[in-house]
Amino acid sequence: MNEAVVKPYLQLREELSRRDRSLREKVVTLEDATSFVQDGMSVGLGGSTMSRTPMAMIWALIRARKKHLTCSRSIVSTDGDLLLGSGICDHMITSWFAQGILWGLSKVMRHHVEKGGARYDEWSHMAVGMRFRAGAMGVPFMPIRSMLGSDVLKQRPEAKEIDCPFTGEKLLLVPALNPDVALIHVQRCDAYGNAQIDGLQFMDIDLAMAANRVILTTERIVSNDQIRRAPDLTKIPFFCVDAVVEVPYGCAPHECYGAYEPMMQHMEAYVSQVNGDPVGGLEAYLGRYVYGPKSWTEFLELIGMDEVLDATRRGRSIYDD
Repeated sequence: MNEAVVKPYLQLREELSRRDRSLREKVVTLEDATSFVQDGMSVGLGGSTMSRTPMAMIWALIRARKKHLTCSRSIVSTDGDLLLGSGICDHMITSWFAQGILWGLSKVMRHHVEKGGARYDEWSHMAVGMRFRAGAMGVPFMPIRSMLGSDVLKQRPEAKEIDCPFTGEKLLLVPALNPDVALIHVQRCDAYGNAQIDGLQFMDIDLAMAANRVILTTERIVSNDQIRRAPDLTKIPFFCVDAVVEVPYGCAPHECYGAYEPMMQHMEAYVSQVNGDPVGGLEAYLGRYVYGPKSWTEFLELIGMDEVLDATRRGRSIYDD
């Protein structure tokens, strides 16, 4: 799929009008949720870096052997390693691709891109956000300044420089980004898909509005009554959402604000393994932690109860007096 082709506004409106926006229960299993993602689709990923990454959903898609996905995210971390290394994604759109702030650029990404096995489109941080914002607004582009004069712009012929019709100043137009499916992890939501997000929202609200379908994974499903008690916390409304999956620790080994911190021992071991051998090391990791376990619970057991509980203690400590 060529993501640079921007869908006409009227086509987006027509697709939106066909969606079922009724207030209905949407709870499905992790495995059933993978049916919303078809081979060749474009997939937007919520969160940023190692924060609220929809890792359980990525894990399930890899196990389902999806193919030729185009994935977009504000900042990619080890989730990108798994997507490229497993072969389910062959086109990544992001502003930064590393294994986390501590470990530098991804050697897995470099191997696959430099060997021609995958395409990597780099944009600025602001540009990715504004592309999702344009998609959410249903307009074909968004004007920005952030990439003007940078070498990033030289790599992105999809962006167009113009003279502002009001001021005459140089502006850059970045094309809208409307993923076929968005994968977003939240702290809590109800069975209808009304989602509450604690901490930084990143670009998830725009992503949910821009995508044609939205799969929510959540730490816990709560009652609609509880959601209504704090309506100001509801950031993604039910009419954007197509599926809800309750999957505790659904960001592991990454973090979910207020629930758990990153599982650093597991992350350190992972980085050491794949940096030593970006191909064989990742294949071994996938074999043990993705294809090996029969369920997400078994995956967590492989990480280890001690580390999961320690990450939980550290994550919940932000609420301590």
